[in-house]
Amino acid sequence: MSEPHIAQKAPYKVEVTEGKTYYWCACGQSKTQPLCDGSHKGSTFTPVAYTADKTGDAYMCGCKHSKTAPMCDGSHKAL
Repeated sequence: MSEPHIAQKAPYKVEVTEGKTYYWCACGQSKTQPLCDGSHKGSTFTPVAYTADKTGDAYMCGCKHSKTAPMCDGSHKAL
């Protein structure tokens, strides 16, 4: 698998806690989108660590094509 699976063509709204680290799924195969569940094992993909700088909502990329991963940059609109 060299191209990520498009999990959805919209961002995922995730409630995050300041100082906590989250691991965003880069392969698109995780059953716990947008967070990693280890489904990438055996592929060239690795999860992206994200440490929240404040408590609140974060909008993580669902299409796996964002240039600002793990955050959505609107790339899904061009897919």
